[in-house]
Amino acid sequence: MSAAQTYQDYIQTQEDRDGVRLTWNVWPSSRQEATRMVVPLAALYTPLKERTDLPAIQYDPVMCLRQTCKAILNPMCQVDFRAKLWVCNFCFNRNNFPPQYSAISEQNQPAELIPQFSTLEYTITRFQAVPSIFLMVVDTCVDEDELRALKESLQMSLSLLPPNALIGLITYGKMIQVHELGGCEGISRSYVFSGTKDYTAKQVQDMLGLGGAAGPQGAPGQKIGGLGSKPQPANKFLQPIHKCDMSLTDMLGELQRDPWPVNTGKRPLRSTGVALSIAVGLLESSYPNCGGRIMSFIGGACSQGPGQVVDDELKDPIRSHHNIEKEDVKFMKKATKHYETLAKRATDNGHAIDMYSCALDQTGLMEMKSCCNLTGGHMVMGDSFNSALFKQTFQRVFAKDPKGEFKMAFNATMEVKCSRELKISGAIGPCISGGKKDGSISEAEIGIGNTTSWKSCALNPSSTLAVFFEVTTQQGAPIPQGGRGFLQFVTSYQHASGQRRVRVTTVARNWGDPATAMPHIAASFDQEAAAVVMARMAAWKADSKEEGADVLRWVDRTLIRLCQKFGEYVKDSSDSFRLPENFS
Repeated sequence: MSAAQTYQDYIQTQEDRDGVRLTWNVWPSSRQEATRMVVPLAALYTPLKERTDLPAIQYDPVMCLRQTCKAILNPMCQVDFRAKLWVCNFCFNRNNFPPQYSAISEQNQPAELIPQFSTLEYTITRFQAVPSIFLMVVDTCVDEDELRALKESLQMSLSLLPPNALIGLITYGKMIQVHELGGCEGISRSYVFSGTKDYTAKQVQDMLGLGGAAGPQGAPGQKIGGLGSKPQPANKFLQPIHKCDMSLTDMLGELQRDPWPVNTGKRPLRSTGVALSIAVGLLESSYPNCGGRIMSFIGGACSQGPGQVVDDELKDPIRSHHNIEKEDVKFMKKATKHYETLAKRATDNGHAIDMYSCALDQTGLMEMKSCCNLTGGHMVMGDSFNSALFKQTFQRVFAKDPKGEFKMAFNATMEVKCSRELKISGAIGPCISGGKKDGSISEAEIGIGNTTSWKSCALNPSSTLAVFFEVTTQQGAPIPQGGRGFLQFVTSYQHASGQRRVRVTTVARNWGDPATAMPHIAASFDQEAAAVVMARMAAWKADSKEEGADVLRWVDRTLIRLCQKFGEYVKDSSDSFRLPENFS
């Protein structure tokens, strides 16, 4: 078997076990040599990688006692079973095992020291389980056939949700209606909001009567209902499904098209921006820092109020790529800022925003993309709510694993720890900065940097973050102690069942001296991971207001440098060029 094939098997095994792919699986031992490798040292990490063999750990992870480290006990740590000590493999601090580990020995090891469990999931039992929240935001400015198909899909989804989940319903056209679900049987009540006014969280809270919860629940705006705190009583707009299943099914069945008349040559007045603003306000007032999804179903472009992307005159088309290039865009900047503000508010409180856009014309997803990108929500585009594409995709959101648990997680925070020879440059993925700072942050920022933790409001088994590292060892310094470098990913999240869980993945790779081990470093290259990482970097550059032509030139130059470094060729003979098997 060739060396390349051996590495391919190793890479696949590591991905199946830990959900990690690295661009280089032997790390250059100096900063200068790492820079010459062209492709940065980066890890693609899938926090919810499906593993059927993970044991259920019902206790808290054991942490390193050094305040600046707090790495979690893992199979790569050195253990003295007689003295009941373990040495942290990140900061080399000696730690005593807690009293409950007094019976451990070489023959009786806890799961976190067994090599096959380099990834472990802990269930934190001291936190009270909290229900997940689903708030539907439905556009009623659509044709009868479209609305009928959408209503059927929404009614079907009620049977797929966990019975303890909380559900809410907001509908909108020219006006926005927030529907009561906890009222009297047979009587439908809703609170109506204007579609042209931007409401603050405090205004939504006061108008819906959510502020100033009585008794010990706390003052308005206080962070209640978060993980580990007392759950706030369900309000009349967000009810457990098992309590309002029948009434909500009837309510969805009776939904009518927006009654506001639409004159010839005009678009329907659609208040998408305000509807989403009220949805964000409702959740942040009721369940801050508690996992939830705002599921918005959009049938056309927002044509009035905050977030407007087009006016109501049909003769004025929605902005095109040509208009954007020339900066001839009347509504774009203001609308984009509105949706970015909403996305920031949602992420601060752990709420994801999904967008299901079904229309033949554009609906303004360009302006709204931050709502999905920053919160980790889904973005689905289709021609019709009646299409198999939409119906099947919507059902897949509620898919379950072999254990019968939903393949989704909420309100996640991922923290990365690394060996002293590495620093963290940043991350690119469906996340925002967690704002945690320590000595392992690199000055060379890639993606979302200047932090060692990132927050994602929603994760599924395919959600993957790219994390970038910088080698800091100077040229000529000896290969670090033990000859291996370590990375640890600690992901804390709210499981679909409401439990608080922590998944810990620790990986190790060998250091290689490029002067003597260059063939090993080259053979350890993972071209699939590198292609994904470079594509994310290019997309990030393009999205960060760099000109498209500049990004293409950067991609070209990077590829040329990589070929120069690892290709074999005879000067002035193009036919002689060869790349190693794992580069081509």
